[in-house]
Amino acid sequence: PGGALPDLLQGLAESLAMAFLGTVLAACVALPLALLGAGNVVGSALLRFSARRLYDGLRGIDTLIWALIFVSAVGMGPFAGILALAVPDAGTLAKLFSEALEGADRRQVDAVRAAGAGRSLAVRLGLLPQVAPVMLSQVLYTLESNARSSTILGVVGAGGIGLALSDRIRINNWDEAAFIVLMILLMVAAIDRLSRMARLRLIRP
Repeated sequence: PGGALPDLLQGLAESLAMAFLGTVLAACVALPLALLGAGNVVGSALLRFSARRLYDGLRGIDTLIWALIFVSAVGMGPFAGILALAVPDAGTLAKLFSEALEGADRRQVDAVRAAGAGRSLAVRLGLLPQVAPVMLSQVLYTLESNARSSTILGVVGAGGIGLALSDRIRINNWDEAAFIVLMILLMVAAIDRLSRMARLRLIRP
């Protein structure tokens, strides 16, 4: 499928961009939500309970369902795909981040507070540096997952290489469909490999 190769590469690039931007957006939303749900950061039980139920609501709906919702809300294209990846991932990452925060060593926070720092500064200097490598590792793992998920969102109109794949299957163009599947497998394998190397460097510098 030489003539279609530029379009296929563009679709593959769209899928990669969707995965990356969806992951970054999810992480940016998840961090403040995680702080609200961590017991060693927020003292209010009601606020923590509300934040945790929000996590459950965001991650309780499948990515494809979110894609259908956002395609209806903002139209077909990669932007709907980015939102569909970001929303459930924000809930998942917020839950993982809050658990990492609650598992951090309290002594470093107490040392910063003993030096005269307020609560927000103690969290920024004593708590977040401890869990930052774990959080980054979780974000990289989410990127791996999104690299796979972004390839199928085009089936429901959310852009990316999945749209090209669904078109080829619909017209029984199995040669190009098989070529697209091979491209997807190579892309996912490359992303998985690079992400694993980065995570290992974070965990075991």
